[in-house]
Amino acid sequence: MSDARQPPIVLGVETSCDETAAAVLRGERELLGHIILSQDVHALYGGVVPEIAAREHLLAIDDVVSGAVREAGLTLRAIDVVCATAGPGLIGALLVGLTYAKAVAFALARPFIAVHHLEAHLFATSLEHEGAHPPFVALLVSGGHTMLLWVPEWGSYTLLGETRDDAAGEAFDKVAKVLGLGYPGGPAVERVAASGNPRAFSFPRPMLASNQTPAETDYYAFSFSGLKTSVATRVRELDTAGELERRRADVAASFQAVVVAVLVAKVMRAVQEMRCSRVVLGGGVAASAALRAELAHALGPDGELYAPSPRLATDNAAMIARTALFRWQRGEVAPLHVTARADLPFPGLKRRQVDG
Repeated sequence: MSDARQPPIVLGVETSCDETAAAVLRGERELLGHIILSQDVHALYGGVVPEIAAREHLLAIDDVVSGAVREAGLTLRAIDVVCATAGPGLIGALLVGLTYAKAVAFALARPFIAVHHLEAHLFATSLEHEGAHPPFVALLVSGGHTMLLWVPEWGSYTLLGETRDDAAGEAFDKVAKVLGLGYPGGPAVERVAASGNPRAFSFPRPMLASNQTPAETDYYAFSFSGLKTSVATRVRELDTAGELERRRADVAASFQAVVVAVLVAKVMRAVQEMRCSRVVLGGGVAASAALRAELAHALGPDGELYAPSPRLATDNAAMIARTALFRWQRGEVAPLHVTARADLPFPGLKRRQVDG
């Protein structure tokens, strides 16, 4: 174990989807070792195959954890706290990392922390930006989730709105697939959209109307299923007309522009209602240059926008370790019989109360 006078050293493990990751974190921001192994095999299928993901985690987990500890220049004996993602995510994948980390904690007689994956995405940005602390408005955007949160303090979260169907990242993946751009969709769409006209096609802006008020349940809600269908329909029309190759970039740019416009509009509603111009992004879509640029423009010179680097925007173990440190410092240690849950409740989350 480390010296009691030194910041605690946390070993974090993340296997919620298709990245096998391990990190060694000292204190709140000193990342000593961090390994992320992505499972490129899923690109063959246009999306993550759960059974393959779990098997790949099993094959890689020992090497990944050993690599992170070695990169940190330590041995496992130096670890003070062990943690892993307990949910949400793919249950088979989650169980690999959680079981491995519990075994390490048991063998070393160290406290174990079970971490919520989405709360960890909130902490990710704070690893790189000292200013990314509460109070702030948070936008979590990934392949599985789109959530708008008010965070007055760590551990206290108000859900303002979330997607009613597809998450933003899922919509990017599906549109990329119909455009033949590959997986994952976000980076692929952004790359092609760079040479397209974002006003070439008029796609619907779901759940976004100028006459909405905070008293309405849709005020902060998201929906991307209809948009995805509209894009797919237009792609079929262009393909039939032999125009798809020529207009592919325009479709990508127009779709991306709508998604970004909706996300930014909802964030700015929260900024105005909460009277807080500090915004924190989390999740894979947070790496979108287009989203960051539009949000920064909307916030203006007096606003604060904090977004993680691409490495910390996608699933990683550094954010798991940082979240575990917070929970451990509050005395929240998990029993070793704790198990993974694909639908693990978000700790400290409450829903916005809508009058009427």
